[in-house]
Amino acid sequence: MPYTPHDPRAPRIALVGATGAVGETLIRLIEDRAFRYREIHLLASPRSSGRTLHVDGVAHPVSPVDTFDFADADLAFFSAGTDVSRKWAPEAAARGALVIDNTNAFRMDPRTPLVVPQVNVDLLARRPASGIVANPNCSTIPLVRLLRPVEDRWGLRKVVVSTYQAASGRGHSGTAELREATRAALADPADAGPQAQFRPTLAFNVVPFIDELLDSGFTMEEQKMLQESRKILDLPHLDVTTTCVRVPVLNSHSEAAWVECDDSVDRAELVARLGALPEVTVHDREVPGAFPTPRTVTEADHVHVGRVRVSPHDPRGFWLWVVADNLRIGAALNALQIAEELVARGTL
Repeated sequence: MPYTPHDPRAPRIALVGATGAVGETLIRLIEDRAFRYREIHLLASPRSSGRTLHVDGVAHPVSPVDTFDFADADLAFFSAGTDVSRKWAPEAAARGALVIDNTNAFRMDPRTPLVVPQVNVDLLARRPASGIVANPNCSTIPLVRLLRPVEDRWGLRKVVVSTYQAASGRGHSGTAELREATRAALADPADAGPQAQFRPTLAFNVVPFIDELLDSGFTMEEQKMLQESRKILDLPHLDVTTTCVRVPVLNSHSEAAWVECDDSVDRAELVARLGALPEVTVHDREVPGAFPTPRTVTEADHVHVGRVRVSPHDPRGFWLWVVADNLRIGAALNALQIAEELVARGTL
């Protein structure tokens, strides 16, 4: 049973953003993975508090974050947006909680490790100077998990990625708007429906624009993938360029990745190395050309890979098609795996 009130080794948890899509997914994962805790405090912004949520069958009120004393937590998960993290995560760390932050607020802070446990878990051996561990972007996490063994074996020169990102990347409001806009368009093709989360409408559409536009012409989402991949892989000069696209899919992001290496790549060896990675499913190991899709993958806690193609003209380059649950693999699961490692290593 994960709730262990009398075990002093089990952490006291604060979960900021408990009512959001990532927060609710994290609660389910805490239950599914039997993560041990002494206490759990569910928190949200004042306008989202006041509800009651169940964890391991026990009802817990959702309290306002601004009334909580983080001295009562050993571990604090933040998934309530960048502004909330910037305001309250340093306060939580100052009060003694080790923060796992799922926003862009601290990812590029040199005092804050940016961690994907399957890639750079050694960064969790000691408590970070900032008191915060950053969780990467939802599209960066599955990509770097696949790039690590490629760099180790063949060396990385360039990565070109197009992402196909689901509405759930905007949380509950994103999936709700896609459903409503789709119903409106089915009733009247001229009706764009609501456009609070996605403009233009996402219904029966693809939108090559996520986050804010930068002076470079790239978006912040695209910039994140460049900066975060370099930091996680410890390759500060790695050439990564991305086009991030929102698609009318409820959940699970997809990516088409072109990877150029220093040496020639053998497809059979590449497939074997990717297939040997923990929590990775390669769909065309036995059937070349097989591929996963957001609708058809059945293992939500795996990174799914297909369409593995080594260029016949220059075998230093190859393509991957990648599908991963952005709420689990791309957010809550990575955060909880960080927490599991912190507990196992005694870093808390």
